[in-house]
Amino acid sequence: MEALSDVSLVAQVAVFKNKRAFDQLVRKYQSPVRRFFLGQTLGDSQLSDDLAQETFLKAYTHITSFKGLSGFSTWLYRIAYNVLIDYRRSQKTTTDIDSSGLQNKETRQADTTLRMDLYGALALLKAEERTCITLQLMEGLPIDKIAKVTNMPEGTVKSHLSRGKKQLANYLRENGYGRKEV
Repeated sequence: MEALSDVSLVAQVAVFKNKRAFDQLVRKYQSPVRRFFLGQTLGDSQLSDDLAQETFLKAYTHITSFKGLSGFSTWLYRIAYNVLIDYRRSQKTTTDIDSSGLQNKETRQADTTLRMDLYGALALLKAEERTCITLQLMEGLPIDKIAKVTNMPEGTVKSHLSRGKKQLANYLRENGYGRKEV
């Protein structure tokens, strides 16, 4: 029933240019898309908002290309992923170790929240691993949908998830989040 609702809203936007219908889609998906970008930008809320806004702008302008072969959320995440790739390409020449989002030990100790440590852990992952981890653990997408969003084979997604989860676990364990030995 939920997918039918999305398809109905998309049809209203595509055929009648119904902005209220698109507004309903934005309200429904803005938090998940923003969370996806927060994971990718390591907590930079301003950048996440900008990327999410660009995603919805592209979705609106290309809504007629939605064919309904997958769910609207999968199609929207694919747009978000492409926006992220475009952003990373534009930043590639200016990125160095200081701007990679890694936090030094004093900063982590000053801000001991789990969220900041998670972003620190995510910063250690390769971009593809971070994308797969974010889509699965933060957005709850199954492997087949992650494969569609990223255009990677399912086996590659599974590999990225496995390596990424091991690195996250090691990082978090080293920073005091593991089980305590008795």
